[in-house]
Amino acid sequence: MNRRAAGHTDWCGRDHRCGLGEHRSEEIVVDLPGRARAVLVRVRTAAGRDHAEVRVRVALAAGELAARRQLVGLLGDVREAVTRAAIAARPRARRAAR
Repeated sequence: MNRRAAGHTDWCGRDHRCGLGEHRSEEIVVDLPGRARAVLVRVRTAAGRDHAEVRVRVALAAGELAARRQLVGLLGDVREAVTRAAIAARPRARRAAR
């Protein structure tokens, strides 16, 4: 971790976003006007663990059945993305020296 003054990381927003021992990056926004918006923030906790905080807003269909189908699909996609990220972050077991 590269730290600058006051223990901030290189990617830290260095303003009101930092507090309670956390460091938070500026928001990265993907915006499809009228359809969807995603906001990603990198967070380092007081314990030193890094996280990605993601908020997603998607326009739903007008009909209840279609909206529910969208929600089921979205939940499945989010679950897959979170699972894939969690597996990638899992520490690898060390091999015994021979």
